[in-house]
Amino acid sequence: MVEIELDGQKVEITEGSMIMHAADKAGTYIPHFCYHKKLSIAANCRMCLVDVEKAPKPMPACATPVTQGMVVRTKSDKAIKAQQSVMEFLLINHPLDCPICDQGGECQLQDLAVGYGGSSSRYEEEKRVVFHKDVGPLISMEEMSRCIHCTRCVRFGQEVAGVMELGMIHRGEHSEITTVVNDTVDSELSGNMIDICPVGALTSKPFRYSARTWELSRRKSVSPHDSTGANLVVQVKNNKVMRVVPLENEDVNECWIADRDRFSYEALNSSERLTAPMLKQGGEWKTVDWQTALEYVANGLRQIKADHGAASIGTLASPHSTLEELYLAGALMRGLGSENIDHRLRHAEFGAAEGARWLGMPVAALSGLQRALVVGSDLRKDHPLFAQRIRQAVKKGCAVSVLNDVARDWAMPLAHTLLAAPADWAQALADVAVAVATEKGVEAPVAGTATDTAVAIARSLLGGERKAILLGNAAAHHARASSLLAIAQWLAAQTGATVGYLTEAANTVGAQLAAAVPGNGGLNAGQMLGGALKAVLLLNTEPEYDSAAGAQASAVLDRVEMVVTLSPFKANLAFSDVLLPIAPFTETSGTFVNAEGRVQGFHAVVKPLAETRPAWKVLRVLANLMGLAGFDFESSQEVLSHARGAQNAGESHVPASKLNNATTAPMDTAPVAGVPVCAAIYQLDGIVRRAESLQRTADARATRVAEEVTA
Repeated sequence: MVEIELDGQKVEITEGSMIMHAADKAGTYIPHFCYHKKLSIAANCRMCLVDVEKAPKPMPACATPVTQGMVVRTKSDKAIKAQQSVMEFLLINHPLDCPICDQGGECQLQDLAVGYGGSSSRYEEEKRVVFHKDVGPLISMEEMSRCIHCTRCVRFGQEVAGVMELGMIHRGEHSEITTVVNDTVDSELSGNMIDICPVGALTSKPFRYSARTWELSRRKSVSPHDSTGANLVVQVKNNKVMRVVPLENEDVNECWIADRDRFSYEALNSSERLTAPMLKQGGEWKTVDWQTALEYVANGLRQIKADHGAASIGTLASPHSTLEELYLAGALMRGLGSENIDHRLRHAEFGAAEGARWLGMPVAALSGLQRALVVGSDLRKDHPLFAQRIRQAVKKGCAVSVLNDVARDWAMPLAHTLLAAPADWAQALADVAVAVATEKGVEAPVAGTATDTAVAIARSLLGGERKAILLGNAAAHHARASSLLAIAQWLAAQTGATVGYLTEAANTVGAQLAAAVPGNGGLNAGQMLGGALKAVLLLNTEPEYDSAAGAQASAVLDRVEMVVTLSPFKANLAFSDVLLPIAPFTETSGTFVNAEGRVQGFHAVVKPLAETRPAWKVLRVLANLMGLAGFDFESSQEVLSHARGAQNAGESHVPASKLNNATTAPMDTAPVAGVPVCAAIYQLDGIVRRAESLQRTADARATRVAEEVTA
């Protein structure tokens, strides 16, 4: 440790730290633009110049290492004059367009100019003009004359997103930020460049000119998409979601969010929203009141139960639904006498789990891994924020090995890549097990061949200390999912690694805890979509897009006597008999459990749109109409307490006893037919599918092209 004096205060800081780090620790603010705690040091804005005793001139706090006994003054005349001079230079060419700038009100340059800028300029020359650039549907670079060349966006692309899509060209007054590889910025994390831009050069294209920052109310929420559980700040005006930005949480999403977390809100205000209950009568949709719709559903379920038995009724529930919704959906089915409920819509194998499948470690621990084997995942697109953490681990020396069907660009160097057809994944993983057994001189658990790549992966896993075997969405959806897990468990036991599932959806872990899986004798999602039911409730899901059955699901459900869709959108119109408008995550309170078992509750940030109602209320009232006991809940918090049990209701994490990736399944390596069904990055759920700007990105276009080629 090194001790310095900062503005008369003694500060102890780790050797090798910069003055800026010491100031942060001491709670002293030093003005800056280019410095960002998550990015490398550039020292190119010079706004953080400070007075260091015995130094002949002011020094940049972000790039000056501390030394024992150093005396630093951040508010001396020398420091203030230096900072004022830098501000004068920054404002020479900056346009005077604050009244129309989207960054107005939350602009670092605007804020610091008040304290360090002059009341008039000494420069009379014309300001320079930098022409705008079109870099895609998400980021606006219309006013690049505002850019102060801090290069935060450039460094973010290189260091966090893993793709240098922006760079600075030319020198002096001709310098400008522009695309350096392609014409567009296509990273799945690109929206974070908007947040870290200290001026109004990079702004949100969907949000552009729609509101002023001081008009917005800011409310906390949780992302309903992948299993990171990213913390959000949802910004609202006139009961309408206008913008979504990250809420910093170092243990979950740090200060970043993925583009689908940021821009999917467009769907919430789209014309696709379902605003009132509807019944299909004579092949035509009619708008009705809630009482009529719910009585129709209740009477229909009673009749079908009387005619065909309770086992002919089932529920397919999205794992993007809240814990409360999933719990009540299961309770409703079981109250009717049916065990037919499932959230595993894209699975091909439905073995009984011995506990809730989870990540196997805290999310934050991904950043500290030294070895990792990822099986069956398009990590960068399936879990952008997990990929970002593993990318940071790789920069610190982590060796990442991959078992996949095709080589994918994860924007990070991979140590070893083992490619095999999905049908042969179990055998390919068994080959790695054989290689580990050979290296350790123990008996292999299953037959296989220690290929060169398998040996390389085995040796990698046997090295290092902090290591993990991570099973992706395709591994979870695989027809040999239990075998992959069993082999992974053996590998983990031999190498000292942990085993975990990256888990697909916002509430995959929560769905397991809420018992949104079939009980004894109940039908799984595959069987229900195979035509085994007479009545189906679809909770927040569109089976054509969300299930392994795909387009075949529509034909099957069209033959079902009654299909009830509970959705925020006009979904499943072709085969549904009833549409019930339920609230998306912004219009209801609820709980998501992320991949690590972190329980995160949230409140509604806006009122439900028109006749929309929270799904937990709809399910409760439906149960009441059917005379089922145990549904007298007055709030979602009561439902949560009932679902988790009184002893666990207030805990921020799921008890370890309820999280378990163990399995007793046999290691069957025989090839299987079929390819695991996984959603593309902007097809994951009904909200992102209806977000217009996301559907115009390069990733979405690539998905459509791939679907056309397959068709």
